[in-house]
Amino acid sequence: MKILEYLKKPIIAAVLSGVGGILLGLIWGWVIQPVEWKDAPPSLLNVGYQEQYLRMAIDSFGVNGNTQLAIQRYQDLGSAGPTLLMTIQANPGKQNPVTIMNFSNLVQPVSVIGTPTPSGTPAPPGTSSRLVSYGIIVFAILAVGGVGFALYKFLGPRLSRRGGEGTPAQQANRLSKQTELTDYASRGEEAPIAQFVTTYVLGDDLFDDSFGIDSPSGEFLGECGVGISETIGIGDPKKVTAFEVWLFDKNDIQTVTKVLMSSHAYNDVATLQRLETKGEPILVEVGKQLVLETAALQLMAKVSDVEYGQGALPDSSYFERVTLELAIWPKVTASE
Repeated sequence: MKILEYLKKPIIAAVLSGVGGILLGLIWGWVIQPVEWKDAPPSLLNVGYQEQYLRMAIDSFGVNGNTQLAIQRYQDLGSAGPTLLMTIQANPGKQNPVTIMNFSNLVQPVSVIGTPTPSGTPAPPGTSSRLVSYGIIVFAILAVGGVGFALYKFLGPRLSRRGGEGTPAQQANRLSKQTELTDYASRGEEAPIAQFVTTYVLGDDLFDDSFGIDSPSGEFLGECGVGISETIGIGDPKKVTAFEVWLFDKNDIQTVTKVLMSSHAYNDVATLQRLETKGEPILVEVGKQLVLETAALQLMAKVSDVEYGQGALPDSSYFERVTLELAIWPKVTASE
């Protein structure tokens, strides 16, 4: 799981993609579809093969006497021709010394011209050039890895702060899942028929959570939820200073609402009077519980977590984060 979390980071994904691309290119170019050499001139052969080629040219000259062909074959050896011819003269082996001498007399006055590589045919690299190529490849991989690591160390924390944790709604969803529900049964109390957790995180300007309430048998009983009631200041994101907690009962004619207010809003007379028209005002505090009742349902909302935002606005005036736990019971009537 940790590997998957690392791969989600843009910098790490980019570095791994770059290194993987280089490695894939090397495997393709050197193993799957390597360069094939064709029609290479004798001047590019190994020294041992060059000597064999010259001996065959001498034998061919002794048979057909074609002087022009003999000279051409000798010139194809490039600058290695004179040295190879001296080697054969000193060690004729089974070859006719007279033929070697006639061949030598024919080609020695001829200046040896290096034969260029045929157009379109790349010369196969020697040992030294291959070492240089390998060195360049290794350097490129190390350079990409080094630059990627440096970018990760420099930009990683910034990217994480700016969006690495997801959108505000995604962050809120994770926080809700991490919140432990109250175990009423273990406290000797009746277990609710439904329990929900909702979290607001600054930046979620469309925050409006609602939940359906069903009986144990699956019958629809109503709905409950939390939404933004009041904001403060201007600009984005919205600075929420109050929330509405509401409960709808299908057997009741109205929706019950209470307003959770920040400390600044609660102590501001004008704001308090304005929000009183929406529902009973409640000061938000960690651990605070508020009860909403309808004809057949009772909802207890518990403030599990609160953090105020920091900025140019008054202290404790808007929320950075709020987590609420909602628990619902069927209301016990006197006849029951």
